[in-house]
This record gives sequence, structure tokens and C-alpha cells, in this order.
Amino acid sequence: MRNAIFIASFTAMALATGCTSNLTGDSYSRDEARTVQTVRYGTIESLRPVKLEGTKTPIGTGAGAVVGGIAGSGVGGGRGSAVAAVIGAVAGGMLGAAAEEGITRAQGVEITVREDDGNMRAYVQEVEPNQVFRVGQRVRIMTVNGTSRIAP
Repeated sequence: MRNAIFIASFTAMALATGCTSNLTGDSYSRDEARTVQTVRYGTIESLRPVKLEGTKTPIGTGAGAVVGGIAGSGVGGGRGSAVAAVIGAVAGGMLGAAAEEGITRAQGVEITVREDDGNMRAYVQEVEPNQVFRVGQRVRIMTVNGTSRIAP
């Protein structure tokens, strides 16, 4: 029984982290690859740290419900076991959803750019560990399918 709970917990965490998307300026989805991008240039006017909320998909809830249901079914016997399984599944679903949101939460940056055409626009993307933006820095703004990213 303990092995089943461990395997279910590990699977739930793997599923929750496997669904995270990378929102950095260097990341592209498969759909964006080999797609023509519009490139504009501008100068960073301001930077502001922001928090990117985590994902909230049915996977975290479902995985947590499975783990909670399995754990709850081991409590008591007969009818009590069934009730504990239901309570465990509900509680596990709530904990799974919260865990997924927490695991996939990220630090972001709001980059306000004065583009060469005079327009001022703000872009938000995940912070990249090896990339530092500075006010006054010249940057490229790449846009594909309505999604824009900033790169040096």
C-alpha cells in the first residue's frame, strides 16, 4: 500500500511539472518553430519584477485526487474505508491543484520598451538566469502569432 501511494505521488508530481510551459524570451513552442516572425527594435525605458502565476490544469487536481483516494481507502474498513477514500480524493484534489500552481509559479519581468516607431509597449516574460536587461539597452522584439518576446 505504501508503494502504491509513493508511486501515485511521484506520478502526480511528474505530471504537474511536465505540463509547465517556459515563458522566457529564449523559449519557443513547436508551433512557433519555422514560422516567420516580425522583428522590431527599441530601447528599454523601465523594468519591473512581476510574479507569473502557476498553471491551473485538471492534471494537478486529478493526480491529487488519485493519491488522496488511494491513501484514504487504506483507512478503516468496509463503509468507513469508502467514505475515507472519498474524503481523501476531495482533499487530495485540492492539495494537488495547489501544489501544481505552486510548482509552476515563476518570477517574471515587465519590460517597457520605447520602440523605434515611437510607440511605448510593455512586455512580460519569465526571468532568464543568464540574461540581464538594463534600462537604456537596445533590444529586439520578436512577434509570432500574436506572441512577443524580448531579446538583446
